[in-house]
Amino acid sequence: MSRLKARAYRLFAALLLGAVSVLAYAPFAWFPLIGLTLAALYALLAGAADEQRGAPKGEYQGALIGAAFGFGLFIAGVSWVYVSLSVFGGMPAAVAALATFLFCVIMSLYPAAVGALFVRFSPAGWWPPALFFAALWALGEWLRGWVLTGFPWLAVGYSQTLPSPLAGLAPVFGVFGVSFASALFAALLATAWRAPRKAVPPVLAAGLLLAAGALLGEVRWTAPDGAPLSVALLQGNVAQDLKWRPEKFSESLHTYYRLAQDNPAQLTVMPETALPAFLDQIPAAYLDDLKRLAERENGDLLLGIAIGQATQYANSAISLGTSPTQQYSKSHLVPFGEFVPPGFGWFLKLANIPMSDFTPGAARQPALRIAGQKVAVNICYEDAFGEQIIRALPEATLLVNLSNVAWFGDSLAPAQHLQIAQMRARETGRMMLRATNTGMTAIIGADGEVVSVLPPFTRGALRGQVRAYTGSTPYVRWGNWPVIAGALLLIVLLWRRSAARPVPS
Repeated sequence: MSRLKARAYRLFAALLLGAVSVLAYAPFAWFPLIGLTLAALYALLAGAADEQRGAPKGEYQGALIGAAFGFGLFIAGVSWVYVSLSVFGGMPAAVAALATFLFCVIMSLYPAAVGALFVRFSPAGWWPPALFFAALWALGEWLRGWVLTGFPWLAVGYSQTLPSPLAGLAPVFGVFGVSFASALFAALLATAWRAPRKAVPPVLAAGLLLAAGALLGEVRWTAPDGAPLSVALLQGNVAQDLKWRPEKFSESLHTYYRLAQDNPAQLTVMPETALPAFLDQIPAAYLDDLKRLAERENGDLLLGIAIGQATQYANSAISLGTSPTQQYSKSHLVPFGEFVPPGFGWFLKLANIPMSDFTPGAARQPALRIAGQKVAVNICYEDAFGEQIIRALPEATLLVNLSNVAWFGDSLAPAQHLQIAQMRARETGRMMLRATNTGMTAIIGADGEVVSVLPPFTRGALRGQVRAYTGSTPYVRWGNWPVIAGALLLIVLLWRRSAARPVPS
């Protein structure tokens, strides 16, 4: 086989591996699969590194392999971007397809950088390259979740929610620490496969990694506090293409009032922008009626709604009930969906997205004191950012997410978003409540396990008993910084080790 053909096969294999990796995430949740696909990616990169060592510009092959893997992962895993732009955003199908393609290309630049740096600077030995790969991968994912407001979706760590033993690392190191461990485990497997006669050390190291995760998973970093709290999470199932029609306004109000009335609880939660209007456009009598429903249970109701005027408004949640009225406004907005970056005004002319230019809330907002709890509210996409969630901790005793993923239809997005929320609960040692418009409305335990969930695309209320939790996990105290600093230190030290090695002539 010619070298050119071999390289083409590598790229095709990497593309396929990336696409198959989506099966490791929800709703499929075949979590061991990501260890195999990343191991195969590592083997491809290690082979390219051996082949290109000492060759000029050999890192290009690594970049192409990483980019192919990344493109396969994103084109298969976030195809719902097309659904939101075309089906619900009104963008012409061809333009939406092109935008989705370009978005996936941009996202693939991060694994491309990992591949290029690994092939160019990979050190010798069996454990240094494995650590180098894991550090590069974790740092690449963190950068993807930070640069240009960030898109941390499909970080490898999200695939390792329960029952993966690596989930035990989340309260200590967060999702990127779990990504680091997953990449390291995969690299060790690949090392054993590439050198069967020397397989014992890497296999033992991989086993110790799993054991460490399992042992840490037995530690209870937080503890329940106080009596159980009754909750009702409302799922109106209002179709996105009908929600903003004026003739459907009264129907939305009636739907959510009946759900709240028929499902009394100490804490009632309605989803993001549950009522399709500004707060001051909602009849005062209707808000008073909701307040009285909450007061009958000596509790409170959280309502997701836009607050402001036509030229300046926030994506917010307000409380109604026995506690004083309080407000939380979303601070981490979605580019193009909730705010338009400078120079992209033309985007709004191609898409029809109601309320697509929100004003962000303050970066730090206190927990809401409602229903006898200190509730850390986050809205939709915000729960994809672990360091944002911990801003209200350890004061907050309960996490509540209000979402509307109806924009993505019957796609992979709702299940993937639920899995992200599971990781936030695991990181913080707090229960997470999710109220969504069309799914997936869920109660998640402090260990990250889904306690109960409503079927998507059904109208109803999820009722249950939840507990407040107090205490701090290491992740709540330190955030992502230990993983970021550790990854950077490893990269520098191992790069110096590589630089000190003589290049073969």
